[in-house]
Amino acid sequence: MRMFLLAIIAWTAAAPALANPVSLSNNVFVERVSTDAQGNRKVVLEEPRLVTPGDRLLFVLNYRNASSKPAEKFVVTNPMPSAVQFTDQDGGTAQVSVDGGKNWGDLARLRVRDADGTERTARNDDVTHIRWAFNAPIPAGAAGKLMFRGVVK
Repeated sequence: MRMFLLAIIAWTAAAPALANPVSLSNNVFVERVSTDAQGNRKVVLEEPRLVTPGDRLLFVLNYRNASSKPAEKFVVTNPMPSAVQFTDQDGGTAQVSVDGGKNWGDLARLRVRDADGTERTARNDDVTHIRWAFNAPIPAGAAGKLMFRGVVK
């Protein structure tokens, strides 16, 4: 498990090297469900000190255009950590790949070939990468965040 935690830390430190004025920073949180005194359930985000199979993770990528000009044609691509199964994304604007980043699309439209040669619709556990391509320029000084979730295998 220690190796997995180091893999998460490595993911948070790895920002794509771009010739672009947009700065990136990554965070990973464990989503824990707690119950308050009134019996209401709430989700609490914690630093991933120790994770175990079945833990839900929230990956957050913060971006900021630090220049005085709009950033055009900006794309962010992140590999899925091998110990994590993709579950969903917030906002639904990302595309996924199930073949190491060769092809992209909505998960429901992607196909994979199993070891026996049969082809099937891709599933969450097939996702290898997630990508956001900004259709509009990011205005000067603008900031935002991109998020996706996974579960520890």
